[in-house]
Parts: sequence; C-alpha cells; structure tokens
Amino acid sequence: QVQLVESGGDLVQPGGSLRLSCAISESRFRGHAISWYRQAPGKRREWVATIFSSDSTDYAGSVKGRFILSRDHAKNAVYLQMNNLKPEDAAVYYCNHRIGSSDSWGQGTQVTVSS
Repeated sequence: QVQLVESGGDLVQPGGSLRLSCAISESRFRGHAISWYRQAPGKRREWVATIFSSDSTDYAGSVKGRFILSRDHAKNAVYLQMNNLKPEDAAVYYCNHRIGSSDSWGQGTQVTVSS
C-alpha cells in the first residue's frame, strides 16, 4: 500500500486561500491518479477532486472554479489550491490512492474557515 501524507491545513478567513499538499511515499506510484476527499463533522466523506495519470482533473460541482489540482512529478506530490474558501469548505481533507483492491488514505489535514 502506498503511504500518503497530507499537509497545509490551517485556519483561514472566508474568502481566503490555502494550498494542501499530498506527498506520495513511493516512486513506483508516481503519476498515478490521486483524489482528494473531505469530511466535515457529522457528515459523510465526500469526493472533492481527482487528478488523473494524464494530469487532467475533475472537480465536484461545489468546488469547481475555486479549487485547482496540480502535480509535481519530481517531488511525487499533488497539490490542492483552494481559493475563495467558504465556511462550508471546513473539513478534514484526505488524499486517496486507489489501484485494484488497494485503497490508501492519508491521515488528513484540518481546514477551518472562520472569521
């Protein structure tokens, strides 16, 4: 299983920006599809965005136009740039790698959006 480590979560005011990082442990998984999910208290974990092996991206409707995924192949890392944050974006954000029957999750990073 691949190990994923998220970072970058913080407290930010509404309208602010944050960049989350997902470091992927093993080079043999370089360039694989990586997804971001989030889970707010009392809510189900929801899909946020995916960057595919082609580096094309897909976003949930609630974040489209505000969040941007990118990848640094040399560092084997994926970044989620979050702009114009809203209180409803507050959650623990997780990155996910899925291949075959293997489903790997990081420990999550907390994003708080509050004035």
